[in-house]
Amino acid sequence: MGDRLNPKQLIGAAVALSLLIVAAFVGKALYDRVSDSYVVERKDDGSAVTKVVRATFTRASSLKVGSLSGNVQATASDTRLGGMLTSDRVVKAPFSVDYFVDVSRLRDRDYRYDPATRTLVIDAPDVTIGAVNVDEARRTLSETRGVFVTRDAMDTLSQRASASAQASAEAEAKKPERIAQARDNARRTLAQLLAGPLEAAGVADPRILVTFPYERGSRQDWDRTKTVEQVLGNRS
Repeated sequence: MGDRLNPKQLIGAAVALSLLIVAAFVGKALYDRVSDSYVVERKDDGSAVTKVVRATFTRASSLKVGSLSGNVQATASDTRLGGMLTSDRVVKAPFSVDYFVDVSRLRDRDYRYDPATRTLVIDAPDVTIGAVNVDEARRTLSETRGVFVTRDAMDTLSQRASASAQASAEAEAKKPERIAQARDNARRTLAQLLAGPLEAAGVADPRILVTFPYERGSRQDWDRTKTVEQVLGNRS
């Protein structure tokens, strides 16, 4: 019989194998990232192709409660050769951003029902802001000024203008008055979703109140003698 591996050798072999597996996964992820972001896919004749490089479906449990849209103007500037070459760019494009409430975070303790007043209180998570979408494919204005704008300068101007438009639209979406509008609509949306099931369970003209984290310090103590399951199940 051949020589047997001692315990230290077995552990060493296992560690080496684990490192090889990790290295393989890291290498694959790095290759995918470079391929997705930097490698140009071409046809047999050498021309670049238009295609989706990678697409990932992600499940979501957030309820859309509002959307903000409009037009944004963004500017950018670039200076090269010690100030000898200057250029600037201005664009106008439509933008949109959605507001959500993550209903998957709601638990039984977040619902309280007062049978005396037929009032259901929902302690909802706060509204969150989705990714800002600046639709540059539909831009209405695109102006670039400069005596001589190099290709690198043009790329830099485009990137800076896009980043500026994104930041401006995001700042607008985060304004307190916009968040307040989204919260108001979230209250209506959640109330509409639950009013039907409550009425079907025999609760006539239910009152539904939605609270958000910032306002719960002054909330009233509601009767907890009935859970939401009991109400919807028409049980005492």
